[in-house]
Amino acid sequence: MQDDLTARVARDPNYQKLKSARSRFGWWLTGAMMVVYYGFILLVAFKKPFLATRLGEGVTTLGMPIGLGIIIFTVAITALYVRRANSEFDALTEQITQGALK
Repeated sequence: MQDDLTARVARDPNYQKLKSARSRFGWWLTGAMMVVYYGFILLVAFKKPFLATRLGEGVTTLGMPIGLGIIIFTVAITALYVRRANSEFDALTEQITQGALK
């Protein structure tokens, strides 16, 4: 019984669509995060004077808002993934489940 259910799910075109879309989107988000994070690390390694540039008369340097921006970017792409998962991916999963249990 379990093998038959697994085979039906694997043959479902919606499953193939879900697998492809989720994988492509996940790799895109991973690439974006890697560029942002490693870009910051490269700045730390090679452009310390740039990051140490003071903003105004206070003690805040340019590195602080850039670091905060990375944290905000991380939260934003997580929210983007959750939004897409809750709409598109969950709808496809429901279609696959309904089709496999017929």
